[in-house]
Amino acid sequence: MPLVKIDLHVGKSSDFHRKLSDCVHDAMVTTIGVPVADKFQIITQHQLGDLVFPPRYLDIAHEDDIIFIQIYLNAGRSVEFKQALYRAIVVGIAAAVDFNPKDLIINLVEVRKEDWSFGNGIAQYVPTP
Repeated sequence: MPLVKIDLHVGKSSDFHRKLSDCVHDAMVTTIGVPVADKFQIITQHQLGDLVFPPRYLDIAHEDDIIFIQIYLNAGRSVEFKQALYRAIVVGIAAAVDFNPKDLIINLVEVRKEDWSFGNGIAQYVPTP
């Protein structure tokens, strides 16, 4: 169960948000085996200046149109799977919303299966004795 958090500046349409959301989810389904129905996302808009980043980092110049994508997911995927996920997200978003991929910052946060509860205060991924 990945949990996707997307942070961007205000001003994008709901259609842009939907396409962004779909691209990230589709990339997770096709590259790291996330089930299609497993779509949990939070999209947060921020006022200009509330997303802090350097104008240039690792020889990449970033604009105010920057988008941060953070994905919490179960630990254990290989570097190759992660790189495929990054590429699929960038390619999908660039095609769907005509967005410059240099302004997509993607971060994976790996957690253990016991770190999830889907309701009722139960860790559903933890086997019961």
